[in-house]
Amino acid sequence: MTTGTGVAQAADNLPPKQPLVQDLKTGYKACAAGDERVYVSGPPTLTAVLYDPAEDNHPAEADMVRGEFEAWWTDAEGAQQRRSFVTHETLSGTRQQWRMPEDVLPPDTVISWRVRANDGAANSPWSSEGEGSVCEFVYDDDNPEPAKISSPEYPEEVFWVDGVGVYGHFTMDSPSDDVVSYEYNFIGGPYGTARPERPGGPATIPFLPLDSGPERLTVRAVDRSGRSSGESSYRFYVKDGRAPVAHWPLDDAEGASGAGAETGTDAQAGAGVTFGGPAPARTALTTTATLDGSSHGYLTPGVPAVADPRESFALSAWVRPAQTDRNMTVAAQDAGESAAFSLGLSARGEAPAWTFTVGGAQVSGGAPETGEWAHLLGVYDAETGKARLYVNGHQAGDPTEARPTATTGAFQIGRVRDGNGYHDRWDGQLGDVKVHDRVVVPAEATELAYRKPSSRGHWSLETAADGASPEQGDGAPLKLGPGATIYRVPDDSCLPWIDPDCVPAPGALVGDGHLALDGRTGHATAEGPVVDTSDSFTVGVVVRLADTEPEGPMTVLSLPGEHTDAFKVRYDPERHAWQLVMPHKDERGASETVVAQSAWPDGRDGSGHRLAVVYDDATDKVRLYLDGRAGAEATADLPNHWKGSGPLQIGRARTGDGWGEHLHGDVDEVHAFAGALSDEDIPFLGSGGEPCFC
Repeated sequence: MTTGTGVAQAADNLPPKQPLVQDLKTGYKACAAGDERVYVSGPPTLTAVLYDPAEDNHPAEADMVRGEFEAWWTDAEGAQQRRSFVTHETLSGTRQQWRMPEDVLPPDTVISWRVRANDGAANSPWSSEGEGSVCEFVYDDDNPEPAKISSPEYPEEVFWVDGVGVYGHFTMDSPSDDVVSYEYNFIGGPYGTARPERPGGPATIPFLPLDSGPERLTVRAVDRSGRSSGESSYRFYVKDGRAPVAHWPLDDAEGASGAGAETGTDAQAGAGVTFGGPAPARTALTTTATLDGSSHGYLTPGVPAVADPRESFALSAWVRPAQTDRNMTVAAQDAGESAAFSLGLSARGEAPAWTFTVGGAQVSGGAPETGEWAHLLGVYDAETGKARLYVNGHQAGDPTEARPTATTGAFQIGRVRDGNGYHDRWDGQLGDVKVHDRVVVPAEATELAYRKPSSRGHWSLETAADGASPEQGDGAPLKLGPGATIYRVPDDSCLPWIDPDCVPAPGALVGDGHLALDGRTGHATAEGPVVDTSDSFTVGVVVRLADTEPEGPMTVLSLPGEHTDAFKVRYDPERHAWQLVMPHKDERGASETVVAQSAWPDGRDGSGHRLAVVYDDATDKVRLYLDGRAGAEATADLPNHWKGSGPLQIGRARTGDGWGEHLHGDVDEVHAFAGALSDEDIPFLGSGGEPCFC
């Protein structure tokens, strides 16, 4: 009923709803009791969402509610202690809270709490009544003891322990019985959290060293309340990775009947194997073995190379297939009438692919090309149970779960056992077959596949004699065409720090001189193509435009074929960008791959820009670098590029039946390399020196 003043009587009021356990929190943790009770490192804030039925009020009235919290525990003398707290009135549905006082909470004691809502006229049931439950927590005021760290593979402070690619297992154990996790961090990573099987127990983590040198593991133990121990530190020292357990360079003399092993057992060769074949350029290999793809084209030591395929191992080789339209095997190891593992080429899919097979599980990737060298590496990691494939130093395909067989048999080069015989015989060249009894880590994969770039020309453009500017080594000079001159700072140029009123002559781009082009006919040419554009190559240049508003595209570098350029680097004023243009065929109007880097024209002001073109045939990627950087927009896929036949051009490009896109500006430090320079080497271009390829 209602009085004349409109105030609701208790008889008309609906009591607030019973608080739900799922709406209660101890700090940031959900309400729990018993074995699941919450542990806290300090006085917690207890919170609850409280509701009052909306039917109580008129439409214009808000539903208001306050909370009554109650907490209790048994003290050290066995007496029960109780504390309560009533919140301010707030809107129904909001979270109410009680920050428990610091001076009343006993440590290491189970403290229970509950809450009920009050709307000013009636109370709800306690949250613990009926199907509800009390909430419990324990206040822990002690930090856990620091963890002790041990490792059987990598003892503390022992110089030096084997090694890169060999797992270590590190056990962390705190004397405190309430530790629930260990936060760990290795120098440079990885870092994370390890949890023991039971509170207070130890936890063990694996660690794979990726490089040699001093290492340090730091650990903090964390208890149920979130308290952390002091830091424990563990120093250990990692050796370089172990050498292969088997290694056949396959660089034996012509006419040899077998392959000598640098490590392991010599391999007998079938009649279909000949030695003295070509080797991949810019590697340590001088010759390789050629297998003819017949039943006689194989090599075998007659014994296993991998003692136990269930343990970690790696298999690698340089390979050059004579065909890609059938399955072929680089190397494998027998396991009864099948193979424990194999590395090779599969032609079963829509396109051929490189494969690494372990225990029937296969990972595949890459794009084999007839007559083209590739470095293959298959790695089985027993710790993770996964097989990985690397092609030319880059991971290919997705790591695959594998279950190796325990059976071991003879190692085979050039064939694989399947059923009652050998199949999928290799046709082509093979070299540098290696087997490791450990994980070969990514940096080692890159090193195994590394093909050191070699200089094909470096023109500093400091001087010219008889219309030619010399190459820095013993190579052919650049021939200067009409409209091309070498600019040098005059010897009698005034010095502003001596004569403040003088106007000094402009400096050279790099060093004492540069090539100046008039934008009409000016150009320079090398004696030949300089680089093979169907293989990996790098060309770099420093360039500065003379105009602030160029009238049209201007080319700084190009390498022509018969009908168009194999590549050209030009400035496009409409897009305010340097572009690398690579036609897909030596045909007029052929489709093109174009990547670009934005830049404003120089107007002969400043030091210009350092540009570099890198084509990596191993990864089928092309990049345009501007001042040492190449972002995603300046990188593109480019498989199977073609070989330009004309001489390298400075300052012009093919246009129709003649030459055009002449550059108006300055050019310096032209570099050309066979091979793809890395991101680390590119910044050295244009500096007047040479990359170290360290």
